[in-house]
Amino acid sequence: MSAPPVVDLPIEDERLAQDVANGLAAVEKLLRSSVESDDAFVTEASKHLIEAGGKRFRTLMVLLAAQFGDPSAPGVVPGAVVIELTHLGSLYHDDVMDEAPVRRGSPSANARWDNTVAILTGDYLFAQASDILADLGPELIRIQAQTFSRLVQGQIRETVGPRTGEDPITHYLSVLSDKTGSLIAASGRFGALLSGSAADVEERLSRACEAIGVAWQLGDDLLDVASSGAQSGKTPGTDLREGVKTLPVLYALAADDSPRLSALLSGPVAEEDVEETLTLLRAHSGMARARAELAAWVDRARTDISGLPDIPAKDAYLALCDYVVERSG
Repeated sequence: MSAPPVVDLPIEDERLAQDVANGLAAVEKLLRSSVESDDAFVTEASKHLIEAGGKRFRTLMVLLAAQFGDPSAPGVVPGAVVIELTHLGSLYHDDVMDEAPVRRGSPSANARWDNTVAILTGDYLFAQASDILADLGPELIRIQAQTFSRLVQGQIRETVGPRTGEDPITHYLSVLSDKTGSLIAASGRFGALLSGSAADVEERLSRACEAIGVAWQLGDDLLDVASSGAQSGKTPGTDLREGVKTLPVLYALAADDSPRLSALLSGPVAEEDVEETLTLLRAHSGMARARAELAAWVDRARTDISGLPDIPAKDAYLALCDYVVERSG
């Protein structure tokens, strides 16, 4: 019998796959109960994104990291819920800032209700995460605070944009490290710490998970240009329509070797120009450079993972590295 897929990743070791499946079920149960409120509307708004689904990628990172210690340790599942609540809370806020009408195939909270409800619901999820975290100890509280600081700073820098004289590509990658990579790094660190893993294992997992997180986002950048809608699950050119300058776009603009492409990429791409822009961008060397950058981040992750103890979770992390590269096309 084949192992069940997790985050589209088949885990070959059946015992590990079962452990992870059990852990995911336990996290899902606690995640839902943790946002229950005496106020029915607060509960409904808080469960809005939970019930919309999601890959639970960060939960997977916690559960795999916990395999390097005692995966059944009592703090592992609550720790994963803290990470997931933090992620979900940030999505409520992201949708307000981006004026996003849809999240995970459903109307976003700000579209279903309004911006105020979405912002306050995100705050409520952060509060519930802190309540759980208080029982996990001061070291975990400090890690969470430092992570949240990085996440917010990354969002601020993304909103403000590169400073005068700052390289846009360097700026973009630093934003990804803080806004996306920091919480995934914390996922690995939480799993290692809460399971009682060795300190060197904790450090390796934190660095590897951050690198995987950045690479995953770079893969999304590439998919937005290179994939069909059926492959990626979203309409190609979404970032172009919104004027989001992802890594392939930044490389193309830095090359400045196609006046037509540079003109198209100067702002949000009009609907009638999307196909032309995608065609030009797919043929541009910026795509190859972006793939090389993704591969470099995956190689960083592999370097740290290679020093981990030889258990099935190590193989699962290495398989995840392969998957991150393969999904980017």
